[in-house]
Amino acid sequence: MSAGTDSGYLRDPDVQLMLRAKQGDDAAFSQLVAAYQDRLVGILHHLVQDQQTAEDLAQEVFLRIYRARESYVATARFSTWLFKVANNLASNSRRNKGRRKEISLAGSESGSMGSRPEEQLVVEKSALMPARQLDKAELQAAVRAAMEQLNSRQRMAVLLHKFEGMSYADIAETMDLTQPAVKSLLARARENLREFLERYVS
Repeated sequence: MSAGTDSGYLRDPDVQLMLRAKQGDDAAFSQLVAAYQDRLVGILHHLVQDQQTAEDLAQEVFLRIYRARESYVATARFSTWLFKVANNLASNSRRNKGRRKEISLAGSESGSMGSRPEEQLVVEKSALMPARQLDKAELQAAVRAAMEQLNSRQRMAVLLHKFEGMSYADIAETMDLTQPAVKSLLARARENLREFLERYVS
């Protein structure tokens, strides 16, 4: 991270853990891994749509952060830094596997994602619950399909906003965008999800 510590971020308990890790406290770093591992894999799974790749990328995220611990400076919330690294790695992974994925999608339109509780959260928290009550399997399939049709930036913004509860400012920092750009991105994503789900249940 760049120099210029903002003391406001020092109130973040996870920043405190990372500062302890910087001083050689591996137990503190283990606490961070335990706190974020499942959440990170879940978000990466939505982004790359492959469980093994998501787990491998999550491991790489933590490895990069551990290697950078001695030069760590608290210039943002820890979660912002973590998901920024994750977003960059996921983007690189998608670029590297783009051609192969394009070919495989033709034979697997439904995707390989399993049932995930986060999918229901997207619907409930985004006020996108269809008027007709869907059963659990239908709901999961509908939201999975809706999330998959978002572009990668819209999907990441939704995941950070709805699953991680991140502010526009933190999402902007994570994704290298301005706050108005994040607001616009989320508005387009919500509209795309709404239109897709309405079409699905009509």
